[in-house]
Amino acid sequence: MAEVINMPRLSDTMEEGTVATWLKKVGDKVEEGDILAEIETDKATMEFESFYEGTLLHIGVQEGETTKVDELLAIIGEEGEDISGLLNGSATQDSKEEEAPKEEKEEATSEPATETVDIPEGVTVVTMPRLSDTMEEGTVATWLKKVGDAVEEGDILAEIETDKATMEFESFQSGTLLHVGLQEGESAKVDALLAILGPKGTDVANIAKNFKASSGEKAEAPKEEAPKSASKPEPKVEAPKKETPKVSAPASTSSSDRVFVSPLAKKMADEKGINLSQVTGSGENGRIIKRDIENFTPGTSAAAVGKFVPTGQEDFEEVNNSQMRKVIAKRLAESKFTAPHYYLNVEFDMENAIAFRAQFNSIPDTKISYNDMIVKACALALKQHPQVNSQWSADKMRLNHHVHIGVAVAVPDGLVVPVVRFANEQSLPQIGAEVKELAGKARNKKLTPQEMEGSTFTVSNLGMFGIDSFTSIINQPNSAILSVGNIVEKPVVKNGQIVVGHTMKLCLACDHRTVDGATGAQFLQTLKGYIENPVTMLV
Repeated sequence: MAEVINMPRLSDTMEEGTVATWLKKVGDKVEEGDILAEIETDKATMEFESFYEGTLLHIGVQEGETTKVDELLAIIGEEGEDISGLLNGSATQDSKEEEAPKEEKEEATSEPATETVDIPEGVTVVTMPRLSDTMEEGTVATWLKKVGDAVEEGDILAEIETDKATMEFESFQSGTLLHVGLQEGESAKVDALLAILGPKGTDVANIAKNFKASSGEKAEAPKEEAPKSASKPEPKVEAPKKETPKVSAPASTSSSDRVFVSPLAKKMADEKGINLSQVTGSGENGRIIKRDIENFTPGTSAAAVGKFVPTGQEDFEEVNNSQMRKVIAKRLAESKFTAPHYYLNVEFDMENAIAFRAQFNSIPDTKISYNDMIVKACALALKQHPQVNSQWSADKMRLNHHVHIGVAVAVPDGLVVPVVRFANEQSLPQIGAEVKELAGKARNKKLTPQEMEGSTFTVSNLGMFGIDSFTSIINQPNSAILSVGNIVEKPVVKNGQIVVGHTMKLCLACDHRTVDGATGAQFLQTLKGYIENPVTMLV
């Protein structure tokens, strides 16, 4: 019988996905575990594997097209099987031709099922853990144990990916891994079946088939697993949903220009700072794989050369928005159009800061950046101006007396803001070490949700790219964000004489609901004192 494959939910914030590339085409044989396609979410491009065997009979979403989670993605069945009923009659999901799925669906949506299953002694059902207070679903990034492996208490079972980070999940029981409920790349809600542990040789097929997480089952923390008392779970509905196929616009002709890359190659490129658009893939369908990154030499790729366009000829290409870019656009638009922004621009003398940094870095095994100095100066100034270190809500304003500074970090998929906590209490070398560590984790997508939560103020620095000045959109719920430009050598007037000096432009974007103009100006005056006289940050 044909199986309907729907667009999977590959992260807990994913609402729709884009097919980056199909690795199988209609008519191809598909084995369980084969990679069907690469799906682009709001966070990453992930491989999606098949959990069925058969022939790929239909593709519902072409390369470059986008569809919502749970919409028709593909159909797998027996070669030559008639699937017209699935395509033409799927609008009526309860059609008589599909009575079995209908009956199971009714069980899931009406009265609770009465079927029960006993859990043998020594068998433990491991459910999807809640790895952060906002997590609703998780994706299995990697299994570090396979079915049949012995598991000791404390062993790492799998790496679980949330929308922000990939985290290790350890076992709190010993036994043999008898069943895996989610394959790598598959997502499920918190408390859904993840794995089953127990004595070697125990038959758990009935448990796996009938297990269903219910609201009454215990699942309070990451370390909680389904207790043995949950010996009569409701049966799990395993029939695939039959959805109305999404009729999408034809794929853009530019879909052939998309960058298709394996997860390992993407990680290697991130670590080496390689722009994937400049790499020529040698894998199937031009896919970039490990050896392409290993053999890449900057400047040798044809992709690095601009497209030739004859004189007088108009030319353009359309590039589909990535899921991460859509989320960034949505959140920044909400900030821009809900918080009344205004901007305060200043220019600081950096002569003392340059001399201070050079002297500080002369200490063995010590290296700080100008950005570290700015973070420290902001933290000290914010302690004196809690109004700038505040958050707005409809009925009250929160004045923070602790200082957690978010540092904007650009990554290939967008922008993340890890947080330096209690920055005012840290020394310059401590801030430098923490910022370096957080930036490395950000580029490798290893930041935990806790490392990106709780900022009270944000610093965005584009000076290293040669940008003299710019404005930023506030990172809500913060009330302000500081934009930092490049240090520029220019003529300045000192003591009535024109001399060569070094200055830096900064722009403070403020939410007028919490930060009045005079308040923002006073903060910048305090900040100026610390940056132009950095020795005061050591007091």
